[in-house]
Amino acid sequence: MNGNAQDCLLAIDVQYDFMPGGALAVPHGDEVVPVINRLARAFDHVVLTQDWHPPGHASFASSHAGMQPFGMTRLAYGDQVMWPDHCVQGTHGAALHADLRVPHARMVLRKGHHAGVDSYSAFMEADRTTRTGLAGYLREHGVHRVFCVGLATDFCVAWSALDAREAGFEVVVIEDACRAIDLDGSLADAWRDMTAAGVRRMTSMDLLGEHRR
Repeated sequence: MNGNAQDCLLAIDVQYDFMPGGALAVPHGDEVVPVINRLARAFDHVVLTQDWHPPGHASFASSHAGMQPFGMTRLAYGDQVMWPDHCVQGTHGAALHADLRVPHARMVLRKGHHAGVDSYSAFMEADRTTRTGLAGYLREHGVHRVFCVGLATDFCVAWSALDAREAGFEVVVIEDACRAIDLDGSLADAWRDMTAAGVRRMTSMDLLGEHRR
């Protein structure tokens, strides 16, 4: 590892329920694991996130009579996609993928643990007022630039990238280390929003070549 001390790799929700066969599978989600493993070796500072919902979470369709997964409803903080039950605390689906090889990760940040509020972003929950504390942690460790990888590009990765920019960090999304759900054009919308916010796009080959120079 010889990464810049001002850089942090943020690996988002590399969990079984987002893998093929999982409760909320991201197509080809398992393909990010070896890419993230290669990238992580170039970073001294790695943070992992873990979706960590209690049973009966407000974002689950099963918690609302008559609702179907991927429908929309209105919660106290605004519009909410209804998801299949996923990443329930303590279940296999909530576990980080066993092939993820990041023993030097400094933090595992669990999000979505408040029963009434969803949490896509690693920085801010969906009510847009409850902070996770990650921004302060990164600042205290001298981080200026955050590299986002993981699942899914158009939800948790994009929301994390946008909130990292809002918090004042430089942000790069490593495209081939992410996969998307792409629900009703959500991937194109996410890239448009990230580009407008100043989020850079990069490939793992580009990044690893940059680190070797």
